[in-house]
Amino acid sequence: MIPSTAAEDYVKAIYGHTEWQPEPISPSQLAAALGLANSTVTEMVKKLAAAGLVRHRPYGAVELTDEGLALALRQVRRHRVVETWLVEQHGYDWDEVHDEAEVLEHAMSDRLLDSLAAALGDPVRDPHGDPIPAADGTVVRPDAVLLAEAAVGHVGAVVRISDADPAMLRFLADAGIALDAAVEVVGLKPYSGSIEVRVAGADVALGPDVARAVWLAS
Repeated sequence: MIPSTAAEDYVKAIYGHTEWQPEPISPSQLAAALGLANSTVTEMVKKLAAAGLVRHRPYGAVELTDEGLALALRQVRRHRVVETWLVEQHGYDWDEVHDEAEVLEHAMSDRLLDSLAAALGDPVRDPHGDPIPAADGTVVRPDAVLLAEAAVGHVGAVVRISDADPAMLRFLADAGIALDAAVEVVGLKPYSGSIEVRVAGADVALGPDVARAVWLAS
C-alpha cells in the first residue's frame, strides 16, 4: 500500500501524542489534534487498522504497529528537517514554520530530504527541540523534565518547547526562554498554578499552560 497524505498525517499525530508522555491517544483526542469530526476519524482509523498501520479496539486507544511507527518516523523526519531548513536557510522564525512544513513534507522525495539534511549538517533536533529521527528511524531523545513538574531549585537548559501555539512561542522568545537557555525554578504559586523562573538574571512568572509546554534537562 502506498500511504496517502491523510494516512501520513494520522500516524504522525498518533506518534506525536506519545513522544513526550506515555499515555496512548484516544480517537477523540486524535480528532481534536487533527481538527476533524470524531466520525471522520473513526472511519479512517478502521482503514488504517485494515492496512496494518494501527491497532484499535472499539472505545479503546489507537496505537501504531511497527509498520505504522516506521511511516510515522519517516514523516516526522520530513517535517522537522523542513522546519530546520526554513529557519536556518530562509529566515523563518520558529513560530512560522509548522504550517509550511505540513505542506512541504508531503511533496519532497526521500532523495531531496536526505540532501537537505546533509546540507544542514544532519541536525538531530528541530527549532523547537524535538528530535529529528535519523534516516534509519533511530531517535535520540534528551533526558528531560516538564517545567510544570520541576521542583523549586531545579536548574536546567531548555531542551524542548511545544510548537502547538505560535503565540506562546513568541511570548517565550520575548521572555528569553529559548532552546539551551538556562532556567532555574525559583518559586511555585499553588493556588494560581503559576511558576516563577529565573532566566538570564530576570524573574519571569509563567502560567500553567506555558509550564506544560517547556521541558528542561533533568
